[in-house]
Amino acid sequence: MISNQTIQTSIDELKAITKVDLCVYDMFGALVASTVSQVEIGGELISGFANSPADSQVIGIHHLLKITDEGELLYILVARGTSDDVYMVGKIAVCQIRNLAVAYKERLDRNNFFQNLLLDNLLLVDIYNRAKKLHVEVAVPRAVFLVETALEKDGIVTELLKGMFSSQSGDYITAVDESNVILIKALEQGGSHEELMGIADTIVAMMNAEAMLNVRVSFGTVVPELKDVSKSYKEAKMALDVGKIFYAEKNVAAYSTLGIGRLIYQLPINLCRIFIEEIFGDNVPDDLDEETLNTINKFFENNLNVSETSRQLFVHRNTLVYRIEKLQKSTGLDLRNFDDALTFKIALMVVNYMKYLDNMNY
Repeated sequence: MISNQTIQTSIDELKAITKVDLCVYDMFGALVASTVSQVEIGGELISGFANSPADSQVIGIHHLLKITDEGELLYILVARGTSDDVYMVGKIAVCQIRNLAVAYKERLDRNNFFQNLLLDNLLLVDIYNRAKKLHVEVAVPRAVFLVETALEKDGIVTELLKGMFSSQSGDYITAVDESNVILIKALEQGGSHEELMGIADTIVAMMNAEAMLNVRVSFGTVVPELKDVSKSYKEAKMALDVGKIFYAEKNVAAYSTLGIGRLIYQLPINLCRIFIEEIFGDNVPDDLDEETLNTINKFFENNLNVSETSRQLFVHRNTLVYRIEKLQKSTGLDLRNFDDALTFKIALMVVNYMKYLDNMNY
């Protein structure tokens, strides 16, 4: 239900406009909110009226009205006064509080709906029925974005996202755990990868600028219908994990660009160990120094071009060749050879994946 403070604010505003005192009780006769310091009508009279079939009743100068939603009694409103306008003011207050309660319930229902939709907890017929009831468009292209931060317990990320994306545009923000906030983004027909990347980059930049938060954002592919949203969510989750393992330097991870990292992520750990043993034996390169790793990555970035790599690293060509040959002696792989370079690249990613799993177990 809506908070007592929300109801209190609402009736205070109405009294300021109409000069009519209002009190709101629950169905058991307990006072919820009031514009007067001393309430002159007792809880027993209220509970008696709540159990009666009448929608309104007059007791002295008090007009009692029921606030209901779809036949369910929510509150009892009492308007106090002798003028002819008191009853009308009471009816206005009833409408306002009912609308607040319905809006609050709909928001909760919509949040519950999307959480269950993301987790695949709904049957297909339930998806369409509940979507119609909650006024959620079915045939709209959508993509799911995951925003990860350690500070979401304070609700900062959720509030900032709500300021950036509106439910009136078909965007919905929810969460299924404590560390990730989920944005279900409605898109124009044929939303491109560039458009999704632009949204993700905007989120990262906004979080940093507005709250000095360093967040990581991932997103799945665009799905054409509401029933497929859980697919995009699963893809975004995988993109978040794979990005942290293999592309830790990036703040944005897209499922469609995970490449070979996505394949390695789905390999059984035993198969990974066998592969590493076959390639390296006892010389697993799991503790390479920063200089060596930087050299390897830059060499791969420049498509195994020795001259360009040495230029970008500001080292002599012979120094680079020496580093490559030193690595060849320890691993048996010559990075100047395409096949060996490909094997080393994959093996390095597998080693990182195994480290990630070991840390997760601890």
